[in-house]
Amino acid sequence: MESFDEVIGARLPALLRYAAVLAGDRDLAQDVVQDALIRAHARWGRISRMDRPDLYLRRMVLTEYLSWHRRKARRAALFEARRAPVEHGPDHAVGHAERDDLWARLAALPERQRAVLVLRYYEDLSDPEIAEVLQCAVGSVRVYRARAFAALRLELELEESR
Repeated sequence: MESFDEVIGARLPALLRYAAVLAGDRDLAQDVVQDALIRAHARWGRISRMDRPDLYLRRMVLTEYLSWHRRKARRAALFEARRAPVEHGPDHAVGHAERDDLWARLAALPERQRAVLVLRYYEDLSDPEIAEVLQCAVGSVRVYRARAFAALRLELELEESR
């Protein structure tokens, strides 16, 4: 059985990247992961005995992220922070522009659809593993993914027709 410090030492960068992709905001991702790890530390005795504690930690991060949006006080602070645009120099690299476009498209999706795409294509989890993280049926995972792709296709078609 690995200690909390060993597991977090090995998984923290991946958890932060996962949360950043979900949230689309690195600062929010750090807050979400921190809150999830505080809760995980209190329950580590039970979590460490699981077959895949890393999946449970991902689920905790996802749950914390989803609940973060439900808290009105934090939501107001988030929207206030996003109102003030941060001035950056132009990004001349095509790869960065494409990545930014992808981030924006993912951010426009509902949280569960975004989570399914992130877990599948960023974390490379299978449908059953995604269902375990999201605590839903495998069929629901497929529905979320299909709806996300349909929304992304529709948005691309609308852009092309303009």
